[in-house]
Amino acid sequence: MSLYFAGDPEIRQFENQIGRVFDNFFSDLNTAKRGGSIRSSSRGGSSQTTWSPAIDLHETEKEYVVNAEIPGVPKENVNVDVRDNVLHISGESKQDQKYKEGNTHVQERRYGSYSRAISLPSNVKSEDITAKFEHGVLEVKIPKAENAGKKKITVQ
Repeated sequence: MSLYFAGDPEIRQFENQIGRVFDNFFSDLNTAKRGGSIRSSSRGGSSQTTWSPAIDLHETEKEYVVNAEIPGVPKENVNVDVRDNVLHISGESKQDQKYKEGNTHVQERRYGSYSRAISLPSNVKSEDITAKFEHGVLEVKIPKAENAGKKKITVQ
């Protein structure tokens, strides 16, 4: 059995490469990123981690419902908005500071900025979208517009 540490740059690079393969493969699902993916970058000597929350997208006759897992993040650090017919979920998960001293041997929880973008169909009422955050799960309800995109044209 082999163990690796979360900070190992070769493992992180391999995870990013595999993540890109899956992102490209599933790109036709109208989601900007695969759920649970982690991206790391280093700029100017500082390391930055970005992750994407896992989502479920459900459709009923009257609405679309997005559930995003964002555990351990307070409601104040969850942002939801719609721009150019894309639902954006973003925010930041801050690392627990109670273990400043000593060595961390395993770190599986995610910290840093997170974001997820989901393309919306044209038949939604953007102004009536609601969001609720409970027990680490964000629920976004996106009502459908009635007869959106349909118009009876009289032939003359």
